[in-house]
Amino acid sequence: MQPLLSQASWDTLYMVGWSTLIAVVGGLPLGILLVLTDRGGLLQNVLANKVIGQVVNIARSMPFIILMVALMGFTRSITGTTIGREAAIVPLAVGAIPFFARLVETAVREVDGGLVEAVQSMGGNTWTIVRKVLVPEALPSLIASTTTTIVALIGYSAMAGTVGAGGLGDIAIRYGYQRFETELMWITVAILAVVISLIQFAGDFAARSLHSRGGRSGPAPRLRLLKAEDPAAADVTKVA
Repeated sequence: MQPLLSQASWDTLYMVGWSTLIAVVGGLPLGILLVLTDRGGLLQNVLANKVIGQVVNIARSMPFIILMVALMGFTRSITGTTIGREAAIVPLAVGAIPFFARLVETAVREVDGGLVEAVQSMGGNTWTIVRKVLVPEALPSLIASTTTTIVALIGYSAMAGTVGAGGLGDIAIRYGYQRFETELMWITVAILAVVISLIQFAGDFAARSLHSRGGRSGPAPRLRLLKAEDPAAADVTKVA
């Protein structure tokens, strides 16, 4: 039983790890773009915002089990197969990107607008504002959002086990349900509970630590990151 559970645990972490990385890389810019293109945003474009938002909403509303089936052709074209942990990463990542993007959007909207205006008054462009203000100030919330995404992906990965993706979900179905080995099924449930608890604890600790070091505690620490290019900008920084 021990080698079986060890391999299944590694498969689950492998799927969730790669899916989380892809979700962050794809969802972070998407979420920021939703904020920038909204009404009153730095890159206001109502049409683009509605199109992106609608695509995200449709992707989020699709049940994961249906998403896996719908993406089988796409998954096969990328990985060459529709079963196994590598194949499961594709639907996991596709399902997580819009989920994480909405969390990013919420986190970025909470950033104090006064900071954005201050950087604009110093001549900062959109990229500078995103890099120096929006992302650093929203970082504690972004860490919490990443933690939430990881926990959701663990649940998705267990569901993916029902179609041959491997991992703890596959063990629970094949042995716990189909072979009536109830003890093994509850062991997998306990392992998943422990993993989720550890991840949640680590994410909460990281978010609290970042917040206490400056997250949204005040504009001055963040504005100092912006190098003043003229005397007027330097005066704004001092006032901040």
